[in-house]
Amino acid sequence: MLKLFTMAQVRLAIVKDRGATAAEYGLIIALVAAVIFAVVVTLGSEISAMFDETCDKIASKTAKSGNSC
Repeated sequence: MLKLFTMAQVRLAIVKDRGATAAEYGLIIALVAAVIFAVVVTLGSEISAMFDETCDKIASKTAKSGNSC
């Protein structure tokens, strides 16, 4: 009887862990999103400037064809 009770407790503990992992995945996703947002806000103007510079270089090379970024 004790063995049956112990097995039931182990199964119950496993089921409880499954619910916790879903919450943990949610927290990880939120953390990753927050980091991405912080990087974009911090480096956004620098990245935009790099794209503008690249666009200007492409436009100067292809000025004859009338292409623009």
